Amino acid sequence: MSIDSESPSPSPSRDWFFPSPSFIHPNPNPNPRRCVTNPRISRPPKPSSFQSFSHSSSKYAGIRRRVEFARRTESLPASNVARPLSAQKPDVPVKKPDVSVDVSGEKKFAWACAGRFGGRWRMAILAAILATVLASLLHKNFSLHNQINVLQDQIYELNMRLQTCNILDYVDLTNPVPQESDHLPNRNLKNMALIITFTLLFIPFLIFKYVDYVSKSRRSADNISEEVSLNKQLAYQVDAFLSVHPYAKPLALLVATLLLICLGGLALFGVTVDSLADCLWLSWTYIADSGNHANSEGIGPRLVSVSISFGGMLIFAMMLGLVSDAISEKLDSLRKGRSEVVEQNHTLILGWSDKLGSLLNQLSIANESLDGGIVVVLAERDKEEMELDIAKMEFDFRGTSVICRSGSPLILADLKKVGILAIGCSYNVSVSKARAIIVLAEDGNADQSDARALRTVLSLTGVKEGLRGHIVVELSDLDNEVLVKLVGGDLVETVVAHDVIGRLMIQCARQPGLAQIWEDILGFENCEFYIKRWPELDGMQFEDVLISFPDAIPCGIKAAAYGGKIILNPDDSYILQEGDEVLVIAEDDDTYAPATLPMVWCGKLPKNFIVPKSAEKILFCGWRRDMEDMIMVLDAFLANGSELWMFNDVPEKERERKLIDGGLDINRLLNITLVNREGNAVIRRHLESLPLESFDSILILADESVEDSAIQADSRSLATLLLIRDIQAKRLPYREAMVTQGHRGSFSQGSWIGEMQQASDKSVIISEILDPRTKNLLSMSKISDYVLSNELVSMALAMVAEDRQINDVLEELFAEEGNEMQIRQANLYLREGEELSFYEIILRARQRREIVIGYRQSSAERAIINPPAKNEKQRWSLKDVFVVIAEKE
Repeated sequence: MSIDSESPSPSPSRDWFFPSPSFIHPNPNPNPRRCVTNPRISRPPKPSSFQSFSHSSSKYAGIRRRVEFARRTESLPASNVARPLSAQKPDVPVKKPDVSVDVSGEKKFAWACAGRFGGRWRMAILAAILATVLASLLHKNFSLHNQINVLQDQIYELNMRLQTCNILDYVDLTNPVPQESDHLPNRNLKNMALIITFTLLFIPFLIFKYVDYVSKSRRSADNISEEVSLNKQLAYQVDAFLSVHPYAKPLALLVATLLLICLGGLALFGVTVDSLADCLWLSWTYIADSGNHANSEGIGPRLVSVSISFGGMLIFAMMLGLVSDAISEKLDSLRKGRSEVVEQNHTLILGWSDKLGSLLNQLSIANESLDGGIVVVLAERDKEEMELDIAKMEFDFRGTSVICRSGSPLILADLKKVGILAIGCSYNVSVSKARAIIVLAEDGNADQSDARALRTVLSLTGVKEGLRGHIVVELSDLDNEVLVKLVGGDLVETVVAHDVIGRLMIQCARQPGLAQIWEDILGFENCEFYIKRWPELDGMQFEDVLISFPDAIPCGIKAAAYGGKIILNPDDSYILQEGDEVLVIAEDDDTYAPATLPMVWCGKLPKNFIVPKSAEKILFCGWRRDMEDMIMVLDAFLANGSELWMFNDVPEKERERKLIDGGLDINRLLNITLVNREGNAVIRRHLESLPLESFDSILILADESVEDSAIQADSRSLATLLLIRDIQAKRLPYREAMVTQGHRGSFSQGSWIGEMQQASDKSVIISEILDPRTKNLLSMSKISDYVLSNELVSMALAMVAEDRQINDVLEELFAEEGNEMQIRQANLYLREGEELSFYEIILRARQRREIVIGYRQSSAERAIINPPAKNEKQRWSLKDVFVVIAEKE
């Protein structure tokens, strides 16, 4: 409607629609334009507060003042506007009648009632007053807020009209002001939002009270005081849910955040003029940053914003706690070794024992040519303790990394950590990625240790993907070897520790100095066994192959025609076929290669004879659980008429029972006779009852009663050794001691160790040593040819782990039949002062069907295996000895 078509109403209530003349901008055009509202013009965004209109020009101040005055006029009561001041009557006091009543009885009754019910009534009245005041305040707050909303809506409409009609020229005064009834639906919606918010807040409290009431009612009805209340059951279910499901806590935190955003948004929608979407976003900003509520204006918005900010701080604290717990749990998992190992082509060791240090040393030496490797250790120990013990080991790892994990090899979940299992899990490294798996025997009972190794092998062989490498199992009892091989099949290689050490002790007792030879060959520090294919040697006889390697010594052939069987010390006439591999002793697998065949003069042996066997007298001090196996090996090695004395604290009848239970038939022994003596090997008077000076060899065994403790067993063996040497030295004639005094060391003639060194020339004493630290004591004193059992077993395990084919070679060298390592005198191959090259000595030894692998000169302390410059001649002495591989006699 235009201004020309309608004149303004003279009613006083409409006067505020007309602005003052100074407000209206003068129009230069005498014919003013009509302002018609265009419905196509989009409505500008609604201002969120009174400040949305503050940018208007100062000439609009008159309109605001008239609007506020008109509002105040309309809000006055009608009676006050219509009645003039003169018509109002003054207040006239009214005189009340004087009535006197006796109320003494009523006062007594009132005081009696007050004494009984006064306290309760006062509390009730106080609560009612507080509730009334709170309700009135809330009602007043809502009423004022509604009035503010109405005024803001009206200002919004005016602002919209002014912007639409371009109020710079004139103002359209014909549009009516929106009535309060037009905004009633918006106010109702906001009130509904507040009601929903308070209802949702009180529902959990009501449910909790109801559950507690039902629980108490049920217990009182059934008269059962021990029954768990319903609220405790619900609390238990919630706690179990949070404990069982790993993502329950983050999910609960997310739900709590969403609920707070929704409730806070609804509450803000009820107390502000913003839209619901804006209120939800504002609620999220209060939660994310508690300082955003500082810009709120009004009691209602401030109360809601402070509540949301407080809830946001609680949620942030819970989130910080969850993140901190997750990080702490992950760091604790890494510290305790519960995380997975993602490696390939690594060596895995399952278990922990005293042999681990020597085993890690040998594996580090073997991996040195590969610039280091990865060794993973899984044991039932704390990861930090394992790493601390490994750090204390006194050797260089040579670039090899040792990764420790805590767990049991019998538990599939723990095996997954070290890349063992990938059953149904594509992210785990399969066992096929491991190059070799070594299962160590536990210290303690032999049967329990072997049973545990058997279960571990059974778990490993059940992997679906199969094994890329092989399993090397250390066993304690030879009788359990068949069962483990039955379970593992072709994947398993066994090393029976006690059996290996027992056979080594017997060989070293018969041939002094052989222990050092085995240390050099089994370890990776010097020379060891390697098997490799050389096609250029096909069609060559083995006699020529022996002198074809300047940096290695051939020992056998892996014959392809015999299914890959290793033939140790074959005939000279054996011709290498296609597919055959050569077994050599070399420093490393990349340090040797065949060369041009040299011209070597063979020559003749000085004398060709067989060293006759003579009866021997051997003493065993101590008792081992595999004593029957050692007795059978000795019976096969010794000549007829030999004696075996057994001195220990086991009663004679119990010895016979143990030997029979072990499968030994004493009546079937062919070459030896058993002599039993009972006594304690660390008591001098018991040892003095033995003819110690008459024994050819004395073997001091790690006694079965103390073999679980390496230090205690070595202390006992060392005490026995010193007592025996001292008794032997006292029984030696003085003139023989003078003759034997010589190059044995720097000790003086009359010293105690010097006397024991003289006694050691008369007999051989082999001590079974478990702790490598005891080795230094015996090496310094030179009073015993020792066997370092744990270190030798570790060397054998490491060698078989690197190449499983070597296990067949070791088994033959340790067996009763076949070939063995022997030490020969030089007079079997040469004459005094003769100059020969090492190649010539090799060819002379072939006339005796022997392979010479090294020598020890009379003036040297150690033997040289795989000597260099094999084609150079040197002068030899008859006191020199040669190390050979020969058939057992």
